[in-house]
Amino acid sequence: MSNVNPRRWWALLVLATAQFMVIMDTSIIGVALPEMQKDLGFSQGELQWVFNAYVIVFGGLLLLGGRLSDLVGARKIFVTGWVVMIAGSVLAAAAQTAWVEIAGRAVQGVGGALIAPSAMTLLMMLFMHDPKELGKAMALYGAAAPAGGTAGVFLGGVFTEWAAWQWVFIIYIPIGLATLAATRLLPEVGSRRGSVDVLGAAAVTAGLALAVFAVVRAPEVGWGSTGTILQLAGAAALLILFFVIQKSVREPLMPLSVWRVPRLGSANLAMTLLGAAWIPMWYFLNLYLQQVLGYGAFASGAALLPMTVLLMIFMTAITSRLMMKVGAKPLIGGGLLVLAAGLVWLAAVEPTGSFLVDVLPASLVAALGMSLAYIPAMIAAMSGAPQEQAGLASGIVNTTYNVGSALGLAALTAVAMSQGADQLGNLPKLTEGFSAAFIGAAVVAAVGGVVTLLVMKGDKAVAAEAAAPAAQGEKVAA
Repeated sequence: MSNVNPRRWWALLVLATAQFMVIMDTSIIGVALPEMQKDLGFSQGELQWVFNAYVIVFGGLLLLGGRLSDLVGARKIFVTGWVVMIAGSVLAAAAQTAWVEIAGRAVQGVGGALIAPSAMTLLMMLFMHDPKELGKAMALYGAAAPAGGTAGVFLGGVFTEWAAWQWVFIIYIPIGLATLAATRLLPEVGSRRGSVDVLGAAAVTAGLALAVFAVVRAPEVGWGSTGTILQLAGAAALLILFFVIQKSVREPLMPLSVWRVPRLGSANLAMTLLGAAWIPMWYFLNLYLQQVLGYGAFASGAALLPMTVLLMIFMTAITSRLMMKVGAKPLIGGGLLVLAAGLVWLAAVEPTGSFLVDVLPASLVAALGMSLAYIPAMIAAMSGAPQEQAGLASGIVNTTYNVGSALGLAALTAVAMSQGADQLGNLPKLTEGFSAAFIGAAVVAAVGGVVTLLVMKGDKAVAAEAAAPAAQGEKVAA
């Protein structure tokens, strides 16, 4: 126990804050978009890129961020990520044109892609000595992600209604500087020899970005259009090229042997579908509150706070204990099915509905499902990875969640629009469109739950394995 860091819980606070802010960056701009559109001259079609510029760059570069974390050192990459995040926030807050705003969001995405995997690597290093402590730490860290997503909607409403939309970016500057000052609490991690697979990084980043770009634009230009077909084909070709490169280069960005780690594949599939169901849920729920029930920006954000409270309580106090008793598989599969049930309930919203009847109970059921599935899926994806691949495993699991979120939101937006969600002012059609999106998200979550229960290996010792990832990795390699 001599290598136990006495400041590890304070260090966890720094890492959880980083996770909270990185995920909040995907949601805080939601309620500010109409004001940004007025001030910066976005067209209706361009406006979505304020969200997607961040998500595409973030998701596309996470694998590279994980690799750099392993090679250069997690603490150095964590610090670099925050410097980049602050720079992007300054650019986005100062933007006077639409395309400068989009560029600022893309720079923020680069920062987030460096922060997320390095933070996870640092967490594993701080707590891998004790499975019980690791479970608690992962619960607190994991709770910061959905809490950041939901709190972003609330804070975006506060800033937009009582200050100015620029504050959704300005807030990152003082918090980023405070985080940088607190990095002295984080452990030093030495660099190791190796090279960066630049060609592989370019292929996977371009492939993921092109796939998301194609899905985002498809509702506008048509799913059967030549442009959409060529873009999806190009994305598939780039991703195939990435895997070919990984088999041929000496030091690949993602050694394919990492997929021998137990549960890595099934846990990442679960994370993909979890993101594809959860993010569209809060996105369309926010629209229902504002565009159908007539809530203002602040009231809409406040209405989502009960979900955040439930998430925090379950993730920090209950889920980690349940995982020690029953293992990852039943919690991930069951959690996704509970999320699906909450989404089906939300699909029953009415044009003349109310928050207490139509939103609150169903949203709490959905949040319960998320709180049961997220932490076990994260731990299951990382627990067997050897220490030198911790950043890679973290990059993979963050990539799958965020790419799933982007693709899920794009696809379900297309579903919602096809059912009337683009008819502003027509409350019955708006509600019908939002209901269709909730049903689509429920199907995604249900598929994830069933596949997890059928495919994932049952193991009550996942949390214990997380205490010794290096040893587990040696077993797999053998």
